[in-house]
Amino acid sequence: MHVAEQALALSANVGSPARQLDPNHLGDHIDRLYRAAWALCGSREDAEDLVQDTYARVLQKPRMLRSEEDLGYLLRVLRNTHFSRLRAAARRPRPDPLPDELDRVEDRNAPAPEAALNSSELYAMIAKLPDPFREALVAIDVVGLSYREAARALRVREATITTRLYRARRRLAEALGDEGRPGASG
Repeated sequence: MHVAEQALALSANVGSPARQLDPNHLGDHIDRLYRAAWALCGSREDAEDLVQDTYARVLQKPRMLRSEEDLGYLLRVLRNTHFSRLRAAARRPRPDPLPDELDRVEDRNAPAPEAALNSSELYAMIAKLPDPFREALVAIDVVGLSYREAARALRVREATITTRLYRARRRLAEALGDEGRPGASG
């Protein structure tokens, strides 16, 4: 069996020796690549860009081919480049034109005016907290850091962050409770 495996390996290597893609002969295939790109893209300008990107990709580094057919390899690279560009374009946000009447467009993400007023009051209350409490609260609740990241950023232990955050939240809750009571001064 050992001899049979060697013979099989030799026959596989004899039929397809690896060779380097010759960059000097790439121009021989430009017309066929361009036609294939035009069929893929649907526009002449996009096809030109696609062929250029394909050649740029192929020429970036030496390519080893197992067959004598350069065109087949170039067509595969062209196809892969085209689909990579399509996937990348699908991930990019597409800007839609603005409507003529911007006053009538409803922004569902915008907070209601009452919520904006409450937010400004809340930020004012946060600003009145003592520095260590305010820093912990801002790092965790406003910025969104984890306890570990906040501890590293503020150069304190995680347990210290936990305690300061608890006390800051308690003070804010008490201040908000006082705001809601009739006759309370704010």
